[in-house]
Amino acid sequence: MASSKEYVQFILEQLSNLEEVSARAMMGEYLIYYRGKVAGGIYDNRLLVKPTASAIAYLPHAVLEHPYANAKEMLLVEDVDDRALLAGLFRAMYEELPAPKPKPKKKK
Repeated sequence: MASSKEYVQFILEQLSNLEEVSARAMMGEYLIYYRGKVAGGIYDNRLLVKPTASAIAYLPHAVLEHPYANAKEMLLVEDVDDRALLAGLFRAMYEELPAPKPKPKKKK
């Protein structure tokens, strides 16, 4: 089941206290970027984030779930109504997120 645009907009609104947050559509689901790095995604109308050490410490009771078949597990963020919690979570995990991969150069 693909995520709804309404849910994506809701999550982006909840994260609006942070600078440089965006979502990018990817095969019916959405990747969530924070300051240029992939922090997580929205899969089947669930907010999942990368299981960094900081994210696990910030959400110690969070459940690990697969965003889709054969994917690596991610942390399920259940309390998406708490803006302060979401902002703190994204800030805490930022330094541990991998840098974006460089885009391949165009051939002439």
